[in-house]
Amino acid sequence: MALIEPFTVSVTDSKLSQLSQKLSLSTLSDELDDAGWDYGAPLADIQRLTKYWKEQYDWRKHEAEINRLPQFKTSIEVDKFGTVDVHFVHQKSDVEAAIPLLFVHGWPGSFLEVTKILHLLTSPPAGSPNPAFHVVAPSLPNFGFSSAIRQRGFSLGQYAETFQKLMQRLGYTQYVTQGGDWGMMITRIMSLLYPTSLRACHINLIRGHAPSLFSQPWLYVQSLFAKQSERDQTAHGRTGWFLQEGSGYRHEQATKPQTLGYALADSPVGLLAWIYEKLRDWTDGYPWTDDEILTWVSIYVFSEAGPAASLRIYYEAGRDQKLGRGRSETWIPRVKLGLSHFPKDLTVVPKSYGRTLGPVVFESEKERGGHFAAWECPEELVRDLRKMFGKMGGAA
Repeated sequence: MALIEPFTVSVTDSKLSQLSQKLSLSTLSDELDDAGWDYGAPLADIQRLTKYWKEQYDWRKHEAEINRLPQFKTSIEVDKFGTVDVHFVHQKSDVEAAIPLLFVHGWPGSFLEVTKILHLLTSPPAGSPNPAFHVVAPSLPNFGFSSAIRQRGFSLGQYAETFQKLMQRLGYTQYVTQGGDWGMMITRIMSLLYPTSLRACHINLIRGHAPSLFSQPWLYVQSLFAKQSERDQTAHGRTGWFLQEGSGYRHEQATKPQTLGYALADSPVGLLAWIYEKLRDWTDGYPWTDDEILTWVSIYVFSEAGPAASLRIYYEAGRDQKLGRGRSETWIPRVKLGLSHFPKDLTVVPKSYGRTLGPVVFESEKERGGHFAAWECPEELVRDLRKMFGKMGGAA
């Protein structure tokens, strides 16, 4: 592979034919009377989506829309893992002083999440004081159109190394980041490993913990005497719901991803139900269209590594004692941090918890929005990035 090559998504006719055949042969489970959403994705929804996928959904139309994005591939050498082919969107701004921004997705998302904010970030209105950005949005290895990882142990440190080297290859010696879900954890580990390159990090999944007398004594004392806002008082409700009712998938993917992977790789309807449940539960009443749902799921069906590969990050990051998910949820110095609190994210914590993560220079609270901020509330997220990185922002 050349250093950087243009990339076009081109799913073969044989893969489309195989998908159609599997959809035709699918057998759906039964359902209890009045089950609603209590037991998971309702049968009527999965029947409707499966029928639409089989009879009306036009992948070629959406493939053409995806291919309007400026997409590329490059090979990155990752220490002890050899060469990894990384797919990425790279939209440069026409503004000379634009800021390089790395946008990192998570599961069950993809590089598609950047599409609604891409133009807003790269092309602010003429005469506007808002900063412009050069945007890089990769597919994580094992996701989308990046290559599969064939060895054990590819954890957050390796994802961080991959994207640091990607930004360096693109000529961005210094840059900023934005991430939610795994994107939050990966960019946080990048802040730890590459503080001279990563100028500032903005996140929209806040996985902080209560201030400790030993690690954050001043913040701990402040929290004892601070009057909690109404939001802070109710913050634990959403988190409690997720831990009690919505996190079963995480335990399975973090413990036996291979077993689950067989089902998701073999059954497109099973994959649809697995992802659709999260799209509905993790958003703040977002009105998903059938086409949106099926395009998100199709990225996993047609991914280079296959849908099972996308689960392995849960296993690896959960067992990594040095640079795993636990480390991403604790204090990381030197890199400025911005926080956007969305009320229907998976973890909603008091603001003092977020300040245990690092030197916070920007913070906002939203009245609406859930886990997929760039897709649900693109204008809100862009507004926060403009404020944080603008001339009067804390990360300017």
